[in-house]
Amino acid sequence: MTTSTLFKPSAELQKNPLIAFGRGICAYSEVKPSDIGPAINFLLQQAEQAVAVAISPSTSANWNDLLEPLEDATESLSRSWGVVSHLNSVADTPELRAAYGEMMPKVTAFFSSLGQNLALYQKFKELSQSADYATLSAAQKKVVENSLRDFRLGGAELSDAEKPRFSAIQDEQAMLGKAFSDHVLDATDSFVHVITDQSELVGLPEDAIAAAADTAQQKGLEGWAFTLHFPSYYPVMQYSENRPLRRLMYEAYVTRASELAPEFSKGKLDWDNTSNMLEQLKLRDEEAQMLGFKNYAALSIAPKMASSVEEVDAFLCNFAQKAKPFALKDWQELSEFAKTELAIANGLEPWDIAFASERLKQERYSFSENELKQYFPLPKVLDGLFQVIQTLFGVKIESADLPTWHADVQSFSVKNAEGKIAAYFYLDPYARPGKRGGAWMDDARGRRELANGEIQVPVAYLVCNFAPPVKVDGVLRQPTITHDDVITLFHESGHGLHHLLTQVSALGVSGINGVEWDAVELPSQFMENFCWEWEVLEKMTAHAETGKPLPKDLFDKMLAAKNFQNGYMTLRQVVMSLTDWRLHASFDAKKARGHAVLDLSRSIADQFNVIPQAAISRWINTFSHIFAGGYAAGYYSYKWAEVLSADVYSAFEEAAKLTGSVLDQRTGVRYRQEILEVGGSRSAAESFKAFRGREPSIDALLRHGGLVTQSEFRL
Repeated sequence: MTTSTLFKPSAELQKNPLIAFGRGICAYSEVKPSDIGPAINFLLQQAEQAVAVAISPSTSANWNDLLEPLEDATESLSRSWGVVSHLNSVADTPELRAAYGEMMPKVTAFFSSLGQNLALYQKFKELSQSADYATLSAAQKKVVENSLRDFRLGGAELSDAEKPRFSAIQDEQAMLGKAFSDHVLDATDSFVHVITDQSELVGLPEDAIAAAADTAQQKGLEGWAFTLHFPSYYPVMQYSENRPLRRLMYEAYVTRASELAPEFSKGKLDWDNTSNMLEQLKLRDEEAQMLGFKNYAALSIAPKMASSVEEVDAFLCNFAQKAKPFALKDWQELSEFAKTELAIANGLEPWDIAFASERLKQERYSFSENELKQYFPLPKVLDGLFQVIQTLFGVKIESADLPTWHADVQSFSVKNAEGKIAAYFYLDPYARPGKRGGAWMDDARGRRELANGEIQVPVAYLVCNFAPPVKVDGVLRQPTITHDDVITLFHESGHGLHHLLTQVSALGVSGINGVEWDAVELPSQFMENFCWEWEVLEKMTAHAETGKPLPKDLFDKMLAAKNFQNGYMTLRQVVMSLTDWRLHASFDAKKARGHAVLDLSRSIADQFNVIPQAAISRWINTFSHIFAGGYAAGYYSYKWAEVLSADVYSAFEEAAKLTGSVLDQRTGVRYRQEILEVGGSRSAAESFKAFRGREPSIDALLRHGGLVTQSEFRL
């Protein structure tokens, strides 16, 4: 980690693991909460000094004198703070949370002040208008262009009287987002339901029962313990024949972090996110107004592919209209099946839907998700994933020995065709207490050309929450994952590849940096398609007991069931996207009171969805993507990018007609060069056209999803 010659850490600070790792990899397990304050305070001072030097009249407005030193200091701060943020997500403790919370306002304030720094903005303008600008690479020019845009969006053009309020808004939003996330984690961790009568476990798969027994043992309890972590929760909803148990778990899950939590999920009122959401929306609206935008949705698309607020709303409504007839058919079939075959005569309740759906799928396609799961041991799946990557992109993945934060975490190197290490990545696969739910990829280090000409290779985190391996009769079972988990793993690996295979050397646009938010899901959703290909699954499956690969007839059943209930699953995503969009486009946060956020979500669901809503559901109170995960006015990007990714994958399907394999390396190399390697150095629209030779079409997505139509929609 480069330090200014004028400002070096003390001998004691040099031993601090958040300082000592330099440009290398942090010794995560050595980081103590007490290390955070001293390290981050020092790095903040160093970054502030770098800014002071950058805006000095004596500093020339060129890449080497202006951007390089500034990037050194801000990258050092970002990487160390990134380690702290990562540990806060995967290894939460009260002490770490407190230290993180103490420093967050200072870090937020620094980056807010950086975006508002008018003198620095003027320096970047001077660079963009200088003769030196013409000598920059295309990637470097894109960094400067993006920086000028971000200065405008960061408040650099605000008056001195307005800037303190703008900074306060950023600080308050950061703290509210952290509190939202903490509340969801605490609400999830606090609930445990213990069963001591084995007859209440009827219908549950053996591995789910074993996991519940293991959880009980870890917590010092008798019997079987179920939690609201998804690997524990969802098997109950999907397989349990104990309807009261399904209801109990459902009501606990959908009331987390709400005013109903004390009644249903053993939560505290202190964790209720209702007012938190309103406060965040008010602040976002105020931020947008200060920058001259009509609403936060308009502000959010300034750096994205979408061109207007109306375009996004129309895009989502268009999707809903295409999916609704299929969703109605799905719902009618499920309701009739539940009535005639499951004796649920008075109508499906929300806690019945996953159970009835699984039974209908079993009857229609003659297989169960649990049966399928036995063919996906995680080590075998990883081998298959790596084989796909290696075949398509001409790289080699090998185990590495990087420092980790938990015994379950694995690390890997990515080598190029010449055998040189081009990147590293971590995989943290299993759910555990103190780890945020869901799955994500994050940037641990970006690719960058250093001042000495060396290339800093990128490092990524791939984080999932699969069911951990359990002991049965004292023997540790090989961990198996569901096919949905396989899709999740491929999805996050797609994000990882976008970051890891970049060939751009300007940090601001290398890998995922600088990529439009509504296109960033393209590589991740693209990778999901391979999870439905026989030539891939045949080689990445092995039954947990027999070792035999997935039988072709079971694959055929699985493929036939691929679009099972995709109509209403699509509507679910559209409802979530529209809720997010309209909260930021037309919702009056200033006048809103009480459950106004929930009410809006309900009105959108009433308009578009086909499944009746549960009166107690407070799902919006745990919608972390938009209130704690960076997707505010951006959740639509999943559907937007899905159009792009399906169209991109259709190129591999076209190649397969000629070569007999979707793992066509010629097409894979083109994809790597035109999409992955260029990162954010050019617009996503340009990259798509470079690969496909035309504008994107929705046809491939409709075909893949079984939402067949003759009409065509273009982004």
